[in-house]
Amino acid sequence: MRRSDRKQDEPDLGVLAGRTLFALQRELFAKLAEQGHPELRPRHGAVLAYLDEEGSRATDLAAQSGQHKQVIGTLVDELVALGYVERQPDPADRRAKLIVPTEKALDHMTKSDAIIAAMEAAHARAVGEQAYAEFKRVFKLVAERQTGTAE
Repeated sequence: MRRSDRKQDEPDLGVLAGRTLFALQRELFAKLAEQGHPELRPRHGAVLAYLDEEGSRATDLAAQSGQHKQVIGTLVDELVALGYVERQPDPADRRAKLIVPTEKALDHMTKSDAIIAAMEAAHARAVGEQAYAEFKRVFKLVAERQTGTAE
């Protein structure tokens, strides 16, 4: 059996996770574009998915997203130019900067949360509420174990 056939018939965790992520991103960003956010790309999720409403430090965004701080800096520059975030002094440490969402980002975050919730609800209806809840519980455990964040 060719490797590509095996990966198609018996996909491993990486293949399944990748397929799921890319399909989720395609649907999410297509719907966000329809709802007023056409300039955003999946790469911006490394900032926006982890951004606190009151602001976050770039180092925290890097740690949470698994991206290098330099990548986060580039993404923040793009998001500043697009009007989604601002850099402001951190009140807890004036030498540090907070990445703070603008109203545009808060709108995006609200819409993104609603779109993801609807996608999850559709999956739960398709496979059954209990099965989906168990899938998420186990997938979370696997993700935590893989990333070294398991308790």
